[in-house]
Amino acid sequence: MPVYNPPLRDMQFVMHEVLKVTDDFKAMPQHAEMDVDTINAVLEEAGKFATQVIFPLNISGDTEGCTLDQKTHEVKTPTGFKDAYKTYVEGGWAALSCDPAFGGQGLPLVVNQCFYEMMNSANQAWTMYPGLTHGAYAALHTYGTDEQKKTYLPKMTSGEWTGTMCLTEPHCGTDLGLMRTKAEPQADGTYKLTGNKIFISAGEHDMAENIIHLVLARLPDAPPGIKGVSLFIVPKFNVKADGSLGERNGIYCGGLEHKMGIHGNATAQIVIDGAIGTLVGQPNKGMQAMFVMMNAARLGVGNQSLGLTEVAYQNALAYAKDRIQMRSLTGPKAKDKPADPIIVHPDVRRMLLTAKAYAEGGRALAMFCSVLLEKAHNHPDEKVRKDSDEMLSLLTPITKAFLTDNGYNAATQCQQVFGGHGYIKEWGMEQLVRDARINMIYEGTNTIQSLDLLGRKVLGNNGATLKKFGKLVGALVMEEGVNEKMAEFINPLAVLGEQITKFTTEIGFKGLQNADEVGAAAVDYLRVAGHLVFGYFWARMAQVALREIAAGNTDPFYTAKLQTARFYFAKLFPETATLMRTARAGSKVLMDTDAALA
Repeated sequence: MPVYNPPLRDMQFVMHEVLKVTDDFKAMPQHAEMDVDTINAVLEEAGKFATQVIFPLNISGDTEGCTLDQKTHEVKTPTGFKDAYKTYVEGGWAALSCDPAFGGQGLPLVVNQCFYEMMNSANQAWTMYPGLTHGAYAALHTYGTDEQKKTYLPKMTSGEWTGTMCLTEPHCGTDLGLMRTKAEPQADGTYKLTGNKIFISAGEHDMAENIIHLVLARLPDAPPGIKGVSLFIVPKFNVKADGSLGERNGIYCGGLEHKMGIHGNATAQIVIDGAIGTLVGQPNKGMQAMFVMMNAARLGVGNQSLGLTEVAYQNALAYAKDRIQMRSLTGPKAKDKPADPIIVHPDVRRMLLTAKAYAEGGRALAMFCSVLLEKAHNHPDEKVRKDSDEMLSLLTPITKAFLTDNGYNAATQCQQVFGGHGYIKEWGMEQLVRDARINMIYEGTNTIQSLDLLGRKVLGNNGATLKKFGKLVGALVMEEGVNEKMAEFINPLAVLGEQITKFTTEIGFKGLQNADEVGAAAVDYLRVAGHLVFGYFWARMAQVALREIAAGNTDPFYTAKLQTARFYFAKLFPETATLMRTARAGSKVLMDTDAALA
């Protein structure tokens, strides 16, 4: 059976020793009194919820899946899911980082980030039910009217109601300007919506008493394309003036998708048949509000793969220590046994260290992003808010795409450690591979994230934000450039920092002549940028570890961190050289292929 232990020590290392999050919190009045011990205590309890309540439901939930009653359109979630959600709500976990004005506990977002990483490791399919609510909450918190906030946010904060995002239609996924769902204005100021949505995660279930759908639709006089899209609140049950539930709204589940993975989550086909909705924000400005939810979801999907990377690594490591096969190439290591444990073999260690390096690098990036989000919302200095939002905008597509690419890679590598047993359901590894695969697809495929990064976030402002991240890299290089013990980490990072400027400029000039050059280079470019970001955080983590060792700290954690950093820079970071070469191959070898693709 699979195992999972919350990586609390590594979370504490990143938060308190590398990022020193409480120093940032001191500048924000609502978090000024937040201390290390409080954060650690909350996360210890959060880890117990993840391991004791939802982890035991992961394999059974995958096996059982969700069932739809075609007559009532009600969905039954796997056995135990509903009870686990009740425990989640009663424990106050839904309100962890929500606004106290609506009943939230107001804890820093980084605490919620760590909690969700643990839940994603334990059971991604279950975690998606409350997870999507956070994005809907954020969109309404930012763009909802006072009346809408009063009506919906307290119940969403408590977890009594959940939320969804209804974007995709059968004929349009990424290109939302093609959507056909209609919204007709009514005399009382509401709207009547009609249309069909697909692939709606957690779109129908039995875990909460109401589901608040955020639906994109078009008004009768809307301009064509993406500029004519509006956003509406469409609850499963209409809400009366006193906050109680009214009649069933005309929005229901018409079918469940039969999927490769995340079987425990209801991926619903949603039929909207004269449903009553209320407008969020301004008419035809729906994408502005929806992007709040979409960006939250993109960070959340990166976190999903971070969780899967960690749990896959833990199980592969345990198996590699226990499974005996063959002898070490350098002579027997377990002389009392007929063969050695497979962890003695170099390539098994490569696979394990790949997952470990991607998990720990991803954890640092995800936490850094959550601190940026906190600053963007709550820092009293307007310049800090603006700079943090800009940096987060750059890092969001990297977090979504790089972490999910790495997560799938790590899951398959860890499955490979198990050999034939990795292909068998009872070990849990094949489920992790199947679950990890969706994360590269939804919330904007990783190619879309790559186009967003290169075309909009980098070339769109002539590399200004990328240069700001480059200054962080440059400052670290200046600080440690003469430290011989840091050379193996700093030197390759410094070289890539210089190369990426020339690389970006080159692609930008080619793109001015032929836009397909940007499309041809984008996926490779995002991975180069991802390694620049990971390299920066791995160098910082190595810096802290070296300082602790030099100060006489004998905790083997720091030795392990250094060894993983060395592996990352020696075996994974050099991928950037190949990526820059393939990106420079240009668009002709892709687009001048009509005969090959006839």
